[in-house]
Amino acid sequence: MKVKTILVSQPEPKVENSPYFELEERQRVKIDFIPFIHVEGVSSKDVRQQKIDLTKYTAIILTSRNSVDHFFRIAEELRYKVPDSLKYFCLSEAVAYYLQKYVVYRKRKIYVGKRTFAELSPLIKKYKTEKFLLPASDMLKPDIPKTLNKLGVDWKQGIFYRTVVSDLSHLRDVFYDILVFFSPSGIKSLFENFPDFEQNDTRIAVFGNTTAKAAKDHGLRVDIMAPTAENPSMTMALENYIKKVNKK
Repeated sequence: MKVKTILVSQPEPKVENSPYFELEERQRVKIDFIPFIHVEGVSSKDVRQQKIDLTKYTAIILTSRNSVDHFFRIAEELRYKVPDSLKYFCLSEAVAYYLQKYVVYRKRKIYVGKRTFAELSPLIKKYKTEKFLLPASDMLKPDIPKTLNKLGVDWKQGIFYRTVVSDLSHLRDVFYDILVFFSPSGIKSLFENFPDFEQNDTRIAVFGNTTAKAAKDHGLRVDIMAPTAENPSMTMALENYIKKVNKK
């Protein structure tokens, strides 16, 4: 079956030159963006109940923009003046750049990984005497605590925000040729919203092995997979699939 419509279970990209918009134009398909999950901050009271005292930490590990936003939100709610001496360990350049929303970049000690937590870990290891706080969601990737424990550093995870299933009831009678998922949470949201969902002719595209496993565990057929050697990005995987089936 030919592909005419795609639903991406994430917010619409804010950049004009997103590869999704280029894909839409090149392949003459319609792409909608609807987040299947969203983030909600926990209260400062919840953070205190986790026995977290912000004044005790000398370094912060930031894995996403959400972790940046919610760390500074909680700091403000607790009337904690973030000291200039605090060290920031950012998962990627994008996270470090976003940090500028809250701090004067050149006056702070900021250490930046390339993309993965494994690439950030040698920088953390260099500062083993620091006391690290990891403000994160309730859906933290398991490799992060494993890596920190292996490094033998003094660290604590704080749940500063939660991943919540979005209400998708407005999609009940809407059909898409392809549904695109980036996390097991997205798959969970699909079935929480539509427990009787049947795949039939809908193609499922997934990013990453854990998402693929979640899809299969729910009885879904995975038709499009990324990243792979041939398709390092989701847009490339979608384009190659569309070219193949729309040619028929």
